[in-house]
Amino acid sequence: MKLGTNDISSVYLGTNGVSKVYLGSTEVWSSFTGLLDTYTGAAAAYSLRLLRTAYTGSAIRVRRASDNAEQNIGFVDNELDTTSLASFCSGTNGFVTTWYDQSGNGRNATQTTAASQPQIVSSGSVITENGKAAVQYDGVDDQLQMTSAVDLTDTFFVPLVYKSNRTSSEDYILYGDVGASRIRLYSGLYRVYIDNSTYDFTTANDNFGTQYLFTNESDSSGNLIVYRDGSALGAAQSIPGTDNWIIEFIGYGSVRQTNGLLQEIILWDSEQNTNRTGIETNINDFYSIY
Repeated sequence: MKLGTNDISSVYLGTNGVSKVYLGSTEVWSSFTGLLDTYTGAAAAYSLRLLRTAYTGSAIRVRRASDNAEQNIGFVDNELDTTSLASFCSGTNGFVTTWYDQSGNGRNATQTTAASQPQIVSSGSVITENGKAAVQYDGVDDQLQMTSAVDLTDTFFVPLVYKSNRTSSEDYILYGDVGASRIRLYSGLYRVYIDNSTYDFTTANDNFGTQYLFTNESDSSGNLIVYRDGSALGAAQSIPGTDNWIIEFIGYGSVRQTNGLLQEIILWDSEQNTNRTGIETNINDFYSIY
């Protein structure tokens, strides 16, 4: 919105800041700036909050168990419209059939098999973690598949907000069939698989049962490093720049199934190392993880 030729950066009603301005029922100005407005170029982005001001779609599509009806659920005040979600699933369970890609690249993550759809509502109540809506995987067969895979072979930057419900065994977070691409908790150990090579970053059993922000990054020099809540997990490891790392599933339901709560996953197929602190701060400011 402009005043003459000047952009308006803030609006006040008396001494109180106003976050939105409407002309009738049409929003004509907002103070909101999304994570992907500041840090552009994501290959795929899945969240239960709005990540980009230009994105006008929904967050998720939900199937309710009572009659298998489906409905898109969007955003209110830049986060999931939990009021509409709870109303749609009143008294029943709700399951995610589509997690929409907010990057603009159309990589929506979908699941048509009812038994393999992760859950978002339990008996009419929206599932939450730390006060924010969360997608819950059952540890049996839940998974969402992207309409097209993301090739992270050269460089990548992948932050994700996840809480594992396991106390032992193994837990996939992201998965790809090509090159055995995986991010996996193995007995609580944080493990990245690239072309069947294993890269471990923590000791066993220290990643279960707590909501964490995990950041996975590699650069053109072949350095791979993982951060947990903004702090490095162990030392950087060297990976061959030619090895395949291609992701196509959010969670996985075939072997070593996902058992936990996901709230946000963003995949950049480019270096974002200099932006890491800013991206992590933005995510933590919303989710209050650490």
